[in-house]
Amino acid sequence: MRRDNFLFGMFLGFIFPVISFFGYYYWKFSLFSFSDFIRALSENRQLITAISIPCLLMNIVLFTFFINGKKDKTAKGIFSITLIYALAAFIFKTIG
Repeated sequence: MRRDNFLFGMFLGFIFPVISFFGYYYWKFSLFSFSDFIRALSENRQLITAISIPCLLMNIVLFTFFINGKKDKTAKGIFSITLIYALAAFIFKTIG
């Protein structure tokens, strides 16, 4: 990957947790409909933590990959989206 761009990092930082979210759904909850899964997510706050950890872990792996590849702008984009995801998970867990 030769691209070193903040917006590209934000895009990757956004899309990989979404992929992880759907992967978690198919791995753990594929017996249930997606609407049942979302309902369970809104009713069970511990489930938010269980889902946000693998989602954020994906971004940590991406961040490390781009930092080691000297793609600092891309890594900054990934990091900024990771902070937003973490903050959103915290807000949904405490307030929602």
